[in-house]
Amino acid sequence: MKRADIDRLFASLAEVIPAPKTELEYTNTFTLLVSVVLSAQATDRSVNEATPALFALADTPQAMVALGEEGVRDKIKTIGLFNSKARNVIALSQLLLDRHGGEVPRDREALQALPGVGRKTASVVLNEAFGEPTIAVDTHVFRVANRTGLAPGKTPHEVEAKLERVVPDRWKRGAHHWLILHGRYTCLARKPRCFACVIADICPFRPKTPDPEAEAALAAETKAKGRRRLPPPTRKASPRAPRA
Repeated sequence: MKRADIDRLFASLAEVIPAPKTELEYTNTFTLLVSVVLSAQATDRSVNEATPALFALADTPQAMVALGEEGVRDKIKTIGLFNSKARNVIALSQLLLDRHGGEVPRDREALQALPGVGRKTASVVLNEAFGEPTIAVDTHVFRVANRTGLAPGKTPHEVEAKLERVVPDRWKRGAHHWLILHGRYTCLARKPRCFACVIADICPFRPKTPDPEAEAALAAETKAKGRRRLPPPTRKASPRAPRA
């Protein structure tokens, strides 16, 4: 994709969502970290449904450790992989207390040393909590980057490296949020909503999906016109009885 098109891509997405941010609900940097860990292989919606009750009991590493693995498990059992995630939440909380004074570190290496925290999770926390221009590549970003030709790659790491190179500095802070939200609500995996896409004119994806409502309206209109054009049905004369 050309530089001018890349700039226009993000400018167009920014017009729709001027201040993009994560859809995960959190109250502080610690609860953000926990929410992102819980969101692995799960939807933000499912996490947001479970975490209010959890964070009402434990919104600090100290309180989370005191709650214990069983207590965490009980609050997040509606989320996929809740057993391993409960263990990770307790373990990372303990490490935050042991190594970082109970604070979430503003350092990628330190974040990724925490249980359950990979590169993507660290990137989200650094971006959302600390304002770092990091780009986290999830399934939505991976799909949009490849489908649009913005940063094609075979692996998330390859796509991330390309995005870091091609995204203009002024868009990097919100880049992954724009791409995630665009992939989540417009550039869908199976049936992309090309008819509602603000970057459809610069996206090479084919075939473009039409607006189902517009198609239905057109079909109804065509059908109605066809009815009007049909000649009125003719009646066959009833056979006359023979004269006596």
